[in-house]
Amino acid sequence: MAQMLPSLAQRIELVMVFVRTDPSVLPATLVFRTLSEVSTLVFFALSIVMYAVRYIPQRGAPGFWPRFAAVVGTYSSLGFLLLPPQELSYGLYLASLLLLIAGIIFAICALIVLGRSISLLPEARRLVTSGPYALVRHPLYLGEMVAIAGVALQHLSAWALLLLVLSWALQLQRMKYEELVLFQSFPEYGDYMARTARLVPGVY
Repeated sequence: MAQMLPSLAQRIELVMVFVRTDPSVLPATLVFRTLSEVSTLVFFALSIVMYAVRYIPQRGAPGFWPRFAAVVGTYSSLGFLLLPPQELSYGLYLASLLLLIAGIIFAICALIVLGRSISLLPEARRLVTSGPYALVRHPLYLGEMVAIAGVALQHLSAWALLLLVLSWALQLQRMKYEELVLFQSFPEYGDYMARTARLVPGVY
């Protein structure tokens, strides 16, 4: 998701323009873009804090492929930096911003609940089943995947769609490795899996 961070100075400047301007005359795209910028900053700031104070893992997934899926799945979205942004219609650009905002806000909610149990690699720290985790097993990844879809829309091309599919596929594989570790670490995880969907309730 680093492709949503052109520069910290640009983000601060955009927010200051937004604050100093009468909201009634602001275009919807500027309002939503500012919200996406602010929420992205909040997400990354929270992530840094949680990684700094996270619990010591009880168990991790052995082998190369679980680590590969986790690392490449997380950072594959950096590939969007190599793609030129596309000229979109007003409707498509607004849709991309709404996907970004919805995904990041949902990811923030999941991150707050996950707290010190956050992991990059498939590891078991503490089982979290409340908040958005009562609805789906991987709300943090779901939020990130929705946000990345918004980014892909802004770079709409065959390469962008290919990169989106690759990122999603790696994240799905990452979830499977993570679930295996959690199942081996927490006896109650089997019951939790039985009553929750992986990503979309009633679908998957």
